[in-house]
Amino acid sequence: MEIIRYRDLKPASWRNGGGSTREVASFPIGAPDFDWRISIADVDAAGDFSAFPGVDRILTLIDGDLLVLTVDGVEHAMERYRPFRFSGDSATSCMLPVGATRDLNVMSRRSAVKAYLSIVELSKTRAHPIFADQFGILLQGNAVVASGAGDSTELGTLDAVRGDEPAPEVLGRGFLAVVTLEPLEPTTELA
Repeated sequence: MEIIRYRDLKPASWRNGGGSTREVASFPIGAPDFDWRISIADVDAAGDFSAFPGVDRILTLIDGDLLVLTVDGVEHAMERYRPFRFSGDSATSCMLPVGATRDLNVMSRRSAVKAYLSIVELSKTRAHPIFADQFGILLQGNAVVASGAGDSTELGTLDAVRGDEPAPEVLGRGFLAVVTLEPLEPTTELA
């Protein structure tokens, strides 16, 4: 069981200066031409998004009240915890009508990996498993994650757990983002 602490993630500025991103995980690690990447972005100013040709994106507003994305000329009002899928090939920009936001971004190379994102309300009595092809990110609340070996640790806000075999299980109160990465070819690794 691997725990990724948000406090240990280093922020990197966007090319356009409109915000910063903290990479939770990617493969290959740190590669500009990744197969997949999970990151948390602080959006401080309205502006254009970087293009990612050949990449599908899922963006979820996780802090702030409203983010308006314009994708290929069509506006989309983003509300908290509602994932939105769009193409990294698209001309995309954002507006911040009520101030800065924080977003969870999942990107996957169309030829290698299909990504899914769901928001789960946690329970103190019914554990939520995180399987080997998944990451769980605590968006809000308090949670404990237990490994199959019986070890357990607390998750802080925006901490992530990488799935394993046997699947770690998350218990608590709050909301958990569950990212699933499905390789399109059996030989594609999710390392």
